[in-house]
Amino acid sequence: MSEINQQVQSSEIPGAAAVPAAAEGQQERRGGGRGGDARSGDRRGGGRRGDNRRGQERDSEWQERVVQIRRVSKTVKGGKKMSFRAIVVVGNERGQVGVGVGKAGDVIGAVRKGVADGKKHLVKVPLTRTSSIPTDSRGEDGAASVMMRPAAPGTGVIAGGSIRTVLELAGIKNVLAKRLGSKTPLNNARAAIHALQVLRTHKETAKERGISLEQIYS
Repeated sequence: MSEINQQVQSSEIPGAAAVPAAAEGQQERRGGGRGGDARSGDRRGGGRRGDNRRGQERDSEWQERVVQIRRVSKTVKGGKKMSFRAIVVVGNERGQVGVGVGKAGDVIGAVRKGVADGKKHLVKVPLTRTSSIPTDSRGEDGAASVMMRPAAPGTGVIAGGSIRTVLELAGIKNVLAKRLGSKTPLNNARAAIHALQVLRTHKETAKERGISLEQIYS
């Protein structure tokens, strides 16, 4: 009788190796009933991978540079709340640049917010064949004032501080810039953005004034 009971128990209770196989068979049946197979999964995965690659390529086009990181505080009811403020310049070196500011409890979060803010406030800069600006320009922000002038090929970027960072990420390689007002990095960066934003090409100026392009050069 003991031998018969042992045979019955061994036949009724599946072994540990048989359980995963049965589960896999049920999963295959469920997947086949829904109309999904391995090929459809590969297609879905390939589509997601393609979207991720496109997003990475778009992100790789932009460059970020941190201009300043400061520890700031805010007085609240319970005392002072400490946080970090990051000034970030974002550009693709092909005529688009922006300045962003981010605040967070940690440095990484502040920089991430600054990059997102900079991409929201992008400015398109008209560039010449020599990677310079078409005309003189001047920008102001608060007490900061920045003056820019085009330069000959081989001059380089003659500027300093946050103004130089903005010009380099905008793709300008030959320019003369001078800071005339405040020394605050944020105000100088925004003043440089304003100076680049008001730039106009000769063709646009001729169209606004209603004259020919030859009359502007003469």
